[in-house]
Amino acid sequence: MKKQINVGVVGCGYWGPNLVRNFRALPDCQLRVMCDVSEERLHHLKGLYPEVEGMRDFGHMLNGAGLDAVVIATPVRHHFSMAKTALSAGKHVFIEKPMAASAAECEELIEIADRKGLVLMVGHTFLYSPAVRKIKEVVEWGDLGEIRYICARRLNLGLFQKDINVAWDLAPHDLSIILHIMEELPISVNCRGSAHVTPGVEDVTAMCLNFRNNRSAIIHSSWLDPRKTREMTIVGSRRMVVYDDVPAIEKIKIYDARVERPPHYDTFGDFHYAYHYGDMYVPYIKQEEPLRSECQHFLDCIREGISPLTDGRRGLELVRILEASSQSLKIGGAPVLLHPPVGRNGVKVSVKCSDTPIVDDQTHSVVSA
Repeated sequence: MKKQINVGVVGCGYWGPNLVRNFRALPDCQLRVMCDVSEERLHHLKGLYPEVEGMRDFGHMLNGAGLDAVVIATPVRHHFSMAKTALSAGKHVFIEKPMAASAAECEELIEIADRKGLVLMVGHTFLYSPAVRKIKEVVEWGDLGEIRYICARRLNLGLFQKDINVAWDLAPHDLSIILHIMEELPISVNCRGSAHVTPGVEDVTAMCLNFRNNRSAIIHSSWLDPRKTREMTIVGSRRMVVYDDVPAIEKIKIYDARVERPPHYDTFGDFHYAYHYGDMYVPYIKQEEPLRSECQHFLDCIREGISPLTDGRRGLELVRILEASSQSLKIGGAPVLLHPPVGRNGVKVSVKCSDTPIVDDQTHSVVSA
């Protein structure tokens, strides 16, 4: 039998109880502590899991519970300080998205984890979803052809946040999927939005990621919509995929549809687009909870000493994009260049900019196109 890993969860508000439930259910995990400032929340969870100790003091949790790993599900403003304290105390750390409030904070956490040989993992849950795994397989098989663009919509009524806008709250899910599928980082980001309910906190945003080779992705995020929408469309040169995460079944539909332009024509009258409409099919997807797979992956990485699929560097990539989106919001939606533009393998890429002025995300100055 595998040696059990002692885990504590801090933050028992909206998402924390789901992490508590999943870690408690894993056979190779011993959930030792649930920590939260709210006595009421702890009392409720103690009623469900009486064998798990409840604490209100994070420092006491780190020093007195004999933990191997800490799971952080607090508001974003606390992620850095708690993760830094836990890593410095020699604990492996799992942080919910987004990883921290700035790229600089992410970089410091990565440095500490690397220096101490600890696992640092970020909760990009959808990369552990069977549906997203299937989409990744379909893309890698070449069934879609070349990816042209991706459009994502994540909308609902609330939950309104006080310390981050809707892009920081909802877009990380879609960003993690898009980067996973594209397998490269965007060259630039532009974002527009509006704050209708809380002044200074955008509750509706539209973000555009601009990739090499004229590829793009659009993310619409909203806390101000009457329906819960979780939809992503991936358009390839040969086929298209619609991923809808709301239904319990048939989350992925693959359409044999495309548009082609004729390679040669003599006159404008000879020019006709070729539209192809084929069948639609729904691939089989095994039903399993993504969060459970994610929690198990964290434990496996600790035990085997390997880097997680969603490690600290993935978290840093995403926060850099969110920072660029915030800068773009401040300057009316102008594109912000991600500096330096590199591929997932760390190799610098050659970038040819358009004629549109682009703002450097480090200096905030206009970059010559």
